[in-house]
Amino acid sequence: MDSLHNTLVFAAKAGGLIYFILFSIAVLIYVYWPGNRKAFDDAANSILTDEDHPCQ
Repeated sequence: MDSLHNTLVFAAKAGGLIYFILFSIAVLIYVYWPGNRKAFDDAANSILTDEDHPCQ
């Protein structure tokens, strides 16, 4: 029984680590993908736009 528990704990830890690494790589690819640059630049500069009234 103890061996099964240790095996399941190891599988959960290893699976979680692999999932976290793959998810992190996917996020980095999305962030640095050249096609997304305009959207991120627009979001970064949106606070700097000239407006005469507050957002509602």
